[in-house]
Amino acid sequence: MEKIKVGIIGGAGYTGGELIRLLIHHQYTTVSFIHSRSNAGKPIYSVHQDLLGDTELNFTNELSTDIDVLFLCLGHGESTKFLTENKIPENIKIIDLANDFRLTSSSKFGKRNFVYGLPELNRQKIKSAKNIANPGCFATTLQLGLLPLAKAGLLKDIYTTGITGSTGAGQSLTQTSHFSWRANNIQAYKTLTHQHLGEIGESLLQLQPKKNIDLNFVPWRGDFTRGIFISSTLHCDLSIEEVFVLFKKYYNNHPFTHVSKEPIFLKQVVNTNKAMIQIEKAGSKLVIHSIADNLLKGASGQAVQNMNLMFGLDETTGLKLKANYF
Repeated sequence: MEKIKVGIIGGAGYTGGELIRLLIHHQYTTVSFIHSRSNAGKPIYSVHQDLLGDTELNFTNELSTDIDVLFLCLGHGESTKFLTENKIPENIKIIDLANDFRLTSSSKFGKRNFVYGLPELNRQKIKSAKNIANPGCFATTLQLGLLPLAKAGLLKDIYTTGITGSTGAGQSLTQTSHFSWRANNIQAYKTLTHQHLGEIGESLLQLQPKKNIDLNFVPWRGDFTRGIFISSTLHCDLSIEEVFVLFKKYYNNHPFTHVSKEPIFLKQVVNTNKAMIQIEKAGSKLVIHSIADNLLKGASGQAVQNMNLMFGLDETTGLKLKANYF
């Protein structure tokens, strides 16, 4: 097939860098330009130094409309500003990695309608979509642990904790992303108010329409660089064997989400587009553990997965990655 021509806006950050790494080696894509105002004219490898020898592309401040798909790797709220200031032809598909278009109330921009890009929930809609709102990293990992239960109508009161690596905070240096602060340290933040709660709630209600779901989420900053580990606790009368069957059936045709009977840990998924789920039960309390790489399945990997679906490719194309296990 003819190669998909790709443009990237915001290529200097963590998600932009991961997207470049995936797309320059993707057998069906060619990267037409990588936009960065602050680095225009510099080689890509001057910022993403591991790419020395992989690409001779330079960052640019110019836009081209001779592309098939545009990835927006901008800060939250910046995608709307970019699309307002730059008229992108409607024939160019857009995949936005920020939170600008994830909620139903904000999913329309002019004549563009954005589909929420969680393949394990909306695969068929994604296949015919022209614009995608890529899910958040916490939202992806948390939802994957709850979607089968929502489909079965089993969600009510949920108590969730989740810890994420420092790359989840972006590349800009802040006190809490500085090595001296992060090392040997953890902290709860945005308790019960995390910005991903809105998109999680809409997804769960999509499968369990009765508005009786109460999700209580406490996120944590961890002293590692990448990965997310979520644990969700709820009441459930099903046996653990019945719950396991429920999850296996739901994810049977989803190539990146796997259900384990053994304890799971972050090194299984870091540097991959995989998500893993483990189920435990004590009495009537069910605990669902879910893990993913916040920069891949939680961001750029999932964006490429969505691109594959939009252009009729096998969704695993370019995403069969080796875990950084040792």
